Amino acid sequence: VDLASGKVIWQTPNPKGWKMTHSSAIPVTAGGQKMYVYCASGGVVGVSAKDGSALWEMPEWTVSTANVPTPVVVGSGRLFLCGGYNAGAMMLDLKSAGGKIQPQVLFRLKANVYGSQQQTPVFYKGYLYGTAPNNQLVCLDLSGNLKWSSGSTKRFGLGPYMIAGGLLYVLNENGELALVEPSPSGYKELARAKVLPGPEAWGPLAIAGGLLLARDLTSMVCL
Repeated sequence: VDLASGKVIWQTPNPKGWKMTHSSAIPVTAGGQKMYVYCASGGVVGVSAKDGSALWEMPEWTVSTANVPTPVVVGSGRLFLCGGYNAGAMMLDLKSAGGKIQPQVLFRLKANVYGSQQQTPVFYKGYLYGTAPNNQLVCLDLSGNLKWSSGSTKRFGLGPYMIAGGLLYVLNENGELALVEPSPSGYKELARAKVLPGPEAWGPLAIAGGLLLARDLTSMVCL
């Protein structure tokens, strides 16, 4: 849509009847083509930023109940997908052949290894950070190997996390905010504070003007 005029520039056709999910669309460049990638009800798909035509699709990736996490771009045409409800995770490589994009599955992870029901993993300096189905914070390399987990006494539930200023902020669903050093060498917690009463501190964190906004089911704080 042209924001100045409100005119629709293009609209993606939907012959299969796939519906949007909770997952956000993201811009990706692969094979010299700019596209938007999103997880739909029937699979993950990439559409041309130029005219909205479907460049590729992968019906093998679906999440039952609710697909919430957004695909994570990890460089070199690769996308990391994950979901809850026993979906696990998948790494895609968007290869260009004959002017067409052909997605290839590099690996899949079972749900007991990694998956995320609500939050999108963070990609930082070659590693992925996020909360696993056992509610622990984990670090994965780009081959899907587990580098570390926060341990049974450091669980975060469905709470959000983000990188800011070279540090990882992790909020558990009861309103405790932890400051963690993002390094593949191990889980290193630098500080922890109770900032919200809880429960259900699930909303994504946001930073504006050097201030951190966080919220739970009924409250919001500015730190």
